[in-house]
Amino acid sequence: MRRVFNINAGWKFIKADIAPDKAESAEGLSVDVPYTWNGKDGQDGGGDYYRGRCLFVKRFTSPEFGADERVYLEFKGVNSSCDVMLNGKQMTHHDGGYSTFRCDVTEELKADNLLLVYVDNSKTEKVYPQTADFTFYGGIYRDVNIIVVNKNHFDLDFYGAPGIAITPKVEGKNGKVTVDAYITGEGEARVKITDAAGNTVAEGESGKDIAIENVHLWDGIEDPYLYTAEVTLFDESGKEVDKLLRKFGFRTFSIDPKKGFILNGRVYPLRGVCRHQDRPGIGNALTREMHEEDIAIIKEIGANTLRLAHYQHDDYFYDLCDEAGLVVWAEIPYISRHMPEANDNAVSQMKELVYQQYNHACIVMWGVSNEITMYGKHKKDMLAFHKQLNDLVHKLDPTRLTTLAVFAMAGPMNKTAHITDVVAWNLYLGWYVPGFFLNDLWISLFHFLYPNRCLGYSEYGAECMPNLHSRHPRRGDNSEEYQASYHEFMLRCFERHPYMWGTYVWNMFDFAADARNQGGEPGMNHKGLVTFDRKTRKDSFYIYKAYWSKEKFVHIAGKRFVNRTGGTTTVKVYTNCGSVELTANGKKIAGKTKDGRAFVFKVKLEKDLTLRAVSGECSDECVLHKVDKPDPAYKLHVHSETQSWQK
Repeated sequence: MRRVFNINAGWKFIKADIAPDKAESAEGLSVDVPYTWNGKDGQDGGGDYYRGRCLFVKRFTSPEFGADERVYLEFKGVNSSCDVMLNGKQMTHHDGGYSTFRCDVTEELKADNLLLVYVDNSKTEKVYPQTADFTFYGGIYRDVNIIVVNKNHFDLDFYGAPGIAITPKVEGKNGKVTVDAYITGEGEARVKITDAAGNTVAEGESGKDIAIENVHLWDGIEDPYLYTAEVTLFDESGKEVDKLLRKFGFRTFSIDPKKGFILNGRVYPLRGVCRHQDRPGIGNALTREMHEEDIAIIKEIGANTLRLAHYQHDDYFYDLCDEAGLVVWAEIPYISRHMPEANDNAVSQMKELVYQQYNHACIVMWGVSNEITMYGKHKKDMLAFHKQLNDLVHKLDPTRLTTLAVFAMAGPMNKTAHITDVVAWNLYLGWYVPGFFLNDLWISLFHFLYPNRCLGYSEYGAECMPNLHSRHPRRGDNSEEYQASYHEFMLRCFERHPYMWGTYVWNMFDFAADARNQGGEPGMNHKGLVTFDRKTRKDSFYIYKAYWSKEKFVHIAGKRFVNRTGGTTTVKVYTNCGSVELTANGKKIAGKTKDGRAFVFKVKLEKDLTLRAVSGECSDECVLHKVDKPDPAYKLHVHSETQSWQK
């Protein structure tokens, strides 16, 4: 039977491209993988982080295996190209930094083995991504495993896929599921379906419909119910030789140009966030605990959907999305600049994404590109390739939709916007361009011109550093107050346009973009609702929580803006309790609200001012101080045409 051995521990990293015969004698850094060499220089600005070919070296003892077994090396993520050598022989080459790949090493194994993995994140025109607003961390940044299987086994050689494809269908109150098994060698696959409690509900053969009565639906964040398919491979003698267990869910979904997203027959507006996978100091080399923390924060805000940008994320993260009931837009890093020499690579990465993540209930759409018209070159080839890619996805997976994220400067009539099943725009009206109201105008214009075209917002947002504050927040000042006002407007805007099938905040978390040098901290994109280290929830986080979450709370915004000048100050309170009472030094203050979630109060400043907000059993409080002039601990921060006080 299948055995998996993790070999993350005990590697040597050499930040150079050296000959294989010098690998063992060369000096290097002792590391465990996941590991990236850009954990620091890829986050400090300047766009000068190291991009090159490096070497990972590991000695390992061969696992025990029989004459009728095969041994594979499995890499869950190596960015962005790599060559794998075992005992002096080339095993495989892989292009694409975000997907699983494997190689059969059975014939080359010895009792003691030397594994060399050359990893390259150099600039090239043949592998995506090369142009984008995030850091392309180099390294082996996900797990490395040894897999021992019988010579008859579920396929391990096909685009890193798991070897089985589960297709559930809902028919009235009942369901049926087809489990296609892809087998290397010979054998017969049988399927057992168990419910969430572990009870067997159906059995059958692979490749044939298996019926389940009164099927329990995977119903988003309210009820993310999952079944398990246990697929067992039997050889000619009837012996079990391989087994896989995969969770899946039954659900129906569609998108209507007038009603928006529909899940299991009911209108279910997708309101959520985008997510990048990196962290301070370690880049994209995340642990499982870090993935779990991200999901917990996303669940806390109450989002019901995720756009996993701009590449294939960790397998485990899709599992967590299944379990959380988050509807997922999954995409490849075909981004910003069309590179004709990389068409084959984009096709390969799309196949890997679809084949590897096909079984996940959370995924309802495949994203084919992001802001691909930004540079405006190779238009003819780019349009033809989009049609090719869109057709490919429908062939690979007829059960899901296709979409893409359109560059803000591409107008409603741009040809790329009318290729996929549905479309969404990256628009920052009110941030890069003045005027919140332009969002209403733009959405209404598109809907008027194309009333039968389903429209969403794939990105929108505003920069914020939570130590930046302003009495008079203005576009571009990076203040916490401006970001909060921007998102208050956007939430009300989307309620005015309920036909928007999906809206995605850019971004859930701040992330590294090493080429950035202006506005806030160099090397960082600060549009997150939560800071890069996941420690600080910005005020904007709580206005979304007020709209989306059912967990009752009260939050006083501006707590970090402690020292204030002037006779009065504006205080905002965010809550989903429906009403709130604010007292200042024990005195009740009258307030007003536009939406029942954001409440605004004018408060007379005093030397020491204790604010307390209460609604039912929920409360929050803070202390502000009146000062004659900005505290010396604050320095004037000037950005663009605006200014604010930075502590």
